[in-house]
Amino acid sequence: MSKQLPHGSWPSSISAAQVAAGTKPLGGAAFAGEEVIIQQARPEQGGRITLWRHDAASGERRQELIPREYNVRSRVHEYGGASWVLLPGAEPDGWGIVFANFTDQRLYLISAPGAAPVALTPPNLEQGNPTLRFAELVPTAAGDAVLAIMEDLSGEPVRHIVAVPLDASAATDRAALNVLTPPARFVAFPRLSPDARQLAWISWEHPNMPWDGTELHLAALTGTSLRTAGLADERVIAGSGQTSVLQPEWVDGQRLAFISDASGWWNPYLYDVAAGTSRPLLQREEEFAGPLWQVGTTWYTVESENTLLVSHGTGLTGLSRLRIADGQLQPLRLPVTRIRPLQLRGRQLLAATSSMTQGEQISLIDLAAVDGRDAPGGTRDEAPTGDEAATRGATCLRPLARAIDQLPPADQLPQVEELEARNAEGEAVHALLYRPRNQGYRGPEGHKPPYITMVHGGPTSQAAATLSATIAYYTSRGIGVVDVNYGGSSGYGRAYRNRLRGQWGVVDVADTVAVIDALIERGIADPHRIGIEGGSAGGWTVLSALTNSDRFTAGISRYGVSDLVALVADTHDFESQYMFSLVGPYPQEAELYAQRAPINHLQDISCPVLVLQGDEDKVVPPAQSQVVVDELARRGIPHAYLLFAGEQHGFRQEANIIAALEASLAFYAQVFGFEADVPPLELS
Repeated sequence: MSKQLPHGSWPSSISAAQVAAGTKPLGGAAFAGEEVIIQQARPEQGGRITLWRHDAASGERRQELIPREYNVRSRVHEYGGASWVLLPGAEPDGWGIVFANFTDQRLYLISAPGAAPVALTPPNLEQGNPTLRFAELVPTAAGDAVLAIMEDLSGEPVRHIVAVPLDASAATDRAALNVLTPPARFVAFPRLSPDARQLAWISWEHPNMPWDGTELHLAALTGTSLRTAGLADERVIAGSGQTSVLQPEWVDGQRLAFISDASGWWNPYLYDVAAGTSRPLLQREEEFAGPLWQVGTTWYTVESENTLLVSHGTGLTGLSRLRIADGQLQPLRLPVTRIRPLQLRGRQLLAATSSMTQGEQISLIDLAAVDGRDAPGGTRDEAPTGDEAATRGATCLRPLARAIDQLPPADQLPQVEELEARNAEGEAVHALLYRPRNQGYRGPEGHKPPYITMVHGGPTSQAAATLSATIAYYTSRGIGVVDVNYGGSSGYGRAYRNRLRGQWGVVDVADTVAVIDALIERGIADPHRIGIEGGSAGGWTVLSALTNSDRFTAGISRYGVSDLVALVADTHDFESQYMFSLVGPYPQEAELYAQRAPINHLQDISCPVLVLQGDEDKVVPPAQSQVVVDELARRGIPHAYLLFAGEQHGFRQEANIIAALEASLAFYAQVFGFEADVPPLELS
């Protein structure tokens, strides 16, 4: 019989220390002979990102490849991504890795395991800030250079696709970097044709973000070497200021696949170089891509000249084989809730996967085993569950690295429910519901649990269904969580994303309130114990919700936006005009900016607030949080402020992750009135 205890006080074996120490964010992966190289973060080393050798058969982690004084992390577009590449022909005993180092943003080459990194690009620090940054590295068949995005911040920001010599000649001579593409505000996805005679890439200009509108370029390469090549016959073959085109990939020398949302959904297309025409491979009200926050993000891979392996879906995503000739999809049923293909070798697929039992991981998928079990014509809705899923996972999908080192006990893990609410206009609002769950415990009779409303950042992003150690930290203690995909979130088509255009601080708040109203009306949540928390853009929605509604009795803002004018003035180039679409052009709409900003309505906050901030945050500077704290103190609103030294946008250091999570639980315990197994938090 289960034991009856107050919600929030259930004994849980999931500690903040386990969440921090056992959660190692994963990045890319690549085959290297009989091994796989996997990117992982090390919270115990301040969140430093490194590369490890793993045995492809057993998944055993064998050797760290990057010396401790280096951090494999790019700052291109500030959010980075695609910060390393394994050179072709690499084998365990003789390989090459090129990577971007976080501190100086130079590219380095490691020619063999244990070898000292050799700089490939010139020193470029001005007052401690790198003015040249590199990302999305692409090896070339000739083996004498890599293609890369080069971000130049020495003057007005500009980006190019460049060829970086591997002989280190550019380490002392910037002129040795061969600039291939014309200047653009932003570029991504450099893709070299199989014969190395054509180059494809995308670009976009302010005020667009890559999900608003991009252009797909194609050009012929002149010369015999990329180190000296130029471009000819450069043209735009798809996309516009109102159409988002992503991830071009060469199917063969004359056909280029890409993703476009011309139909209102990110769907796959094919461009015929000889004919100069494009056609949709299929049109379906599902997303085959997502917002490009980090360069190098991919959603499909070319399997053969006849097929693509594609990730697609809405709230959940699955993997299918797409037939190029007629657009037919063959679902490949796997025990996952999210999946992104990374690299294919023969019938073995490296993929980034997520599930409710395993969390995020780098997986090796045996396509031959999947094909042997699946009959064509199935659907994602027929994905296996329970014992069947476990059996299939063991035979078709093998984890090589998990973000969560030690999985929490299965009987303390929440289950996910897709929830749909309706806002005041009758529009659908999507959310993911995680009820309290800890086998052996239940709340008092007649008492409903407190709920934490999680608001994702972005705001052009999506709350994804996966095992989250942070969510399990709450739910295993008897606290419910609802993760809201308010209007403006990705995953549900362009029209759903566009609901937030000009309405940030309005639609996101109204939709979040609509989800809470649905939980209360359906008897799921205690209406007097509703918390809300979010980071970055999610922190903005938290503060906006606290100043514009009375549904919430506690709020936590992590590096949240409070002042739009300051954000426009202080934030980095990538997002410097993001507000133009979310609110309106500035300074023309200065009055609207003032009207929307929580900083000008802090007098309307009446519930306790916890503010968490990193002191080196360049995206949302600490001043954005300090002004909130000062006003809460002036008005005598119970609050606490934790400023973490050495943290940027998002917490990466193990000690700070622990402190932030324990402080959050202690905060809710004090406000909601339950005993918690963490040190108390003093509210000023």
